[in-house]
Amino acid sequence: MAQRYRFGIEEFERLFQGVTGVELLDGEVYQMSPIGPKHALVVARLVKRLTEALGNQALVWPQNPVRLPPGSEPQPDIALLKPKDYWEALPSAEDILLLVEVSESSLDYDRNVKLPLYARSGIPEVWILDLSENRLHVFRHPKEGLYTEHRVLLPGEEAEPLHFPGVPIPWP
Repeated sequence: MAQRYRFGIEEFERLFQGVTGVELLDGEVYQMSPIGPKHALVVARLVKRLTEALGNQALVWPQNPVRLPPGSEPQPDIALLKPKDYWEALPSAEDILLLVEVSESSLDYDRNVKLPLYARSGIPEVWILDLSENRLHVFRHPKEGLYTEHRVLLPGEEAEPLHFPGVPIPWP
């Protein structure tokens, strides 16, 4: 009989070190969608805009893992982190100011698998940029595993990170 197996973060890191395109969510390994040119360009633009707007006030962490114990190590498209040295350990929920997911073919996965994980982990703000509908979904204020605020921004509306009010960020 086949048996389901859940990975811990340390075991995942040991077994999948150097393997691209996989992430650990709630103990299960997921193969990530391939990154297409539109997705890559949007991430690059957002990284540039966030870096220019925030300077040294935050660290822009593109397409790198974050640790969300007990059993998750997702790779959001962009994480905006508290400025500190992450040389010894990956950032954890306490370090994260904002996560951004750019969704071209992964909207359902980002909304129904990753977003609840982020809320349960206490991530204060998540942006999901839906490229197919050209909408930016802004989720804020997690409580009991759900985000209590959800706003939808339309093209031309700028987003302001929760931790940086008055700092508008244009999005594609």
